[in-house]
Amino acid sequence: MFADLTSKFKAIFKRIKSKGKLNEKDIKNCLYEIRIALLEADVNYKVVKEFVNELHVQMINENISESLSPSQQIIKMVHREITKVLGSKKSDIVISPKPPTVILIVGLQGTGKTTTAVKLANYLNKKGNRSILVATDIHRPAAIEQLKILAEKSKLPVFSMGTKEKAVNIVKAALNYVSNKDFNILIVDTAGRLHIDEKLMSELEEIDRQILPQEKLLIIDSMAGQDAVNSARVFCEKINVNGIILSKIDGDARGGAALSLRKILDAPIKFVGTGEKIENIDIFYPERMASRILGMGDVLTLIEKVESAYDKKEISRMNEKIKSNNFDLNDFYLQLKKMENIGSVEEIVGMIPGASRLNLNKMQYDDRELKKIEAIISSMTMDERNNPNIINGNRRKRIARGSGSQISEVNRLLKQFNQIKNMMKKRKFAKNFPFN
Repeated sequence: MFADLTSKFKAIFKRIKSKGKLNEKDIKNCLYEIRIALLEADVNYKVVKEFVNELHVQMINENISESLSPSQQIIKMVHREITKVLGSKKSDIVISPKPPTVILIVGLQGTGKTTTAVKLANYLNKKGNRSILVATDIHRPAAIEQLKILAEKSKLPVFSMGTKEKAVNIVKAALNYVSNKDFNILIVDTAGRLHIDEKLMSELEEIDRQILPQEKLLIIDSMAGQDAVNSARVFCEKINVNGIILSKIDGDARGGAALSLRKILDAPIKFVGTGEKIENIDIFYPERMASRILGMGDVLTLIEKVESAYDKKEISRMNEKIKSNNFDLNDFYLQLKKMENIGSVEEIVGMIPGASRLNLNKMQYDDRELKKIEAIISSMTMDERNNPNIINGNRRKRIARGSGSQISEVNRLLKQFNQIKNMMKKRKFAKNFPFN
């Protein structure tokens, strides 16, 4: 996420730091490098121009060339400006005091619109709501089927009337259906297109005009860059979109769309899609995102993800096992499964402040390794998981065959497990781990 831009900012700040005090030429070069970094990240040129001009004004007003620590001052200024560009503060979903709340999901085909609708329903339900998805893509039967399949996996209800009825009538029927049901949120998945066309926009305008949804959320593929911004303008002009969800942000190495949308469209980014799983949707916090872009980590989001993966009983039980030195491979396996819910290894490392100083960000991460470890542990008997000390040479050969791995990989896993267990025993590791 934003890897290219992050590395460029780090290089710029490193050069500034090495100079100590800065003269006017140094400041001019710094601003030029920041401008180039943003343009190469595919940030809209008007946004870049305004960003650099504002930064220059701040540097002059705060006498940056006379500062004892100019590099820290500049980092603070850049962080402040990026936060401002991204929207300054988080923007919540508008929930109607008189249910149901209608959320209209719009966007081009291929942006992850349907998947995001399901992710949003799942997220809102975890917050105590009762959501129902409404299928209104009357132009593509496969889209309705896709919504049903995705929703079924998460045990989410779908209201559908096939492809014969008008989209606006389907929404009206859904509203009538929930009038005596226990649903307080309708998430309307609308038709997507490969490009903007009048038929699509007229359909959306009709729903907007007759239904008056509380939320009109535009799904934008973050990897589409400035093309995404251009297509988004049309949606904003036609139905006055009041929020944006950036999908596929985990695959966006540049970050241009995220840094352009808020300023260009005057609509807040409310959520970001951070992966393929149904849980991979996060509230968008501008200040936290600015920190991640500048390589400062995002410890608050990491804490929230950890807390959502563990309940108090699990934490207490695991803490007792650590205290009594009974932490076994079953527990180790359970923690791996929990880690999958928190995010990819690379994503977690990206949230750790100081990861770059420890060179953690330079390590190569492969989430397939977690799958391999799971396979090895799954090939063990319950006795072996409970007491890894009984795993001799013959058992290691059997485990390796059963998991499709090498004996050396089994040996490495057991060694890593023992190292972690020893750290826990000394209480050096457990102090900073979720279950304490």
